[in-house]
Amino acid sequence: MSTAKPDQRHRVVTTRSVVNMKKTGEKITALTAYDYLVARLLDQSGIDIILVGDSLGNVVQGHDTTLPVTVDDMIYHAKAVRRGAERALIVVDMPFMSYQTSVDDAVRNCGRVMKEVGVGAVKLEGGAHIAEIVRHLVKIGIPVMGHLGLTPQAINKFGTYEVRATDEAEAGELLNDARVLAEAGVFSLVLEKIPSSLARQVSEAIPVPTIGIGAGPHCDGQVLVVYDMLGVTEEFRPRFVRRYGELAEVMRGAFRQYIGDVKGGSFPAKEESY
Repeated sequence: MSTAKPDQRHRVVTTRSVVNMKKTGEKITALTAYDYLVARLLDQSGIDIILVGDSLGNVVQGHDTTLPVTVDDMIYHAKAVRRGAERALIVVDMPFMSYQTSVDDAVRNCGRVMKEVGVGAVKLEGGAHIAEIVRHLVKIGIPVMGHLGLTPQAINKFGTYEVRATDEAEAGELLNDARVLAEAGVFSLVLEKIPSSLARQVSEAIPVPTIGIGAGPHCDGQVLVVYDMLGVTEEFRPRFVRRYGELAEVMRGAFRQYIGDVKGGSFPAKEESY
């Protein structure tokens, strides 16, 4: 029998394997996807987690916030992503007001996502006030990823997208929220736009992985919006987004060349015709 280890890119990623990655010290990689083709490319590249983020409200639908996104929107995009990914763990954001109102609403809406799409987990924003909801979802078999720090669904409460938990009181509350959520059963926790030192403290204080976005290098993993890191979104340039491409200009150049070729009569050529 061969003793060679299987290629990590071909192992199916589960919530359990994500938790184990923290234990072994392996960094967790996550990116967003909203469609089949991007999900397929991410999966083939070996990404650990594909987040179907409610950020689709911004980058796909063109809204100023994530608040207008509906459960039906999330299911539609998650189905496309699910068809494109065979091994990555797919996590779906639950949109604004789909779970905050009651345990019953949370079960109904999260259950729809899990049942209709067949993904691995859902993600909920919020701290100790949603612990009862998290606890019940986990109890009935719906894995939950938490989300603390800058929580975009609470933008009307904060009034700004500035860094969160920079003062001692809010930092202490966030640390407590992280502990409560871990106790409630989240399998991982997104930390968005908080001081690096606080992210390190949280990561060391809880047994489940932390996944940072604008939270520094001490988290157990990192997540970015795929259109941001590819340079498709040009106006949004926060310091925490490393650009791995400048695809907006590449795309515009291709579009302009196509337009010129059609108008100039060079496309389609004889060899491109039947």
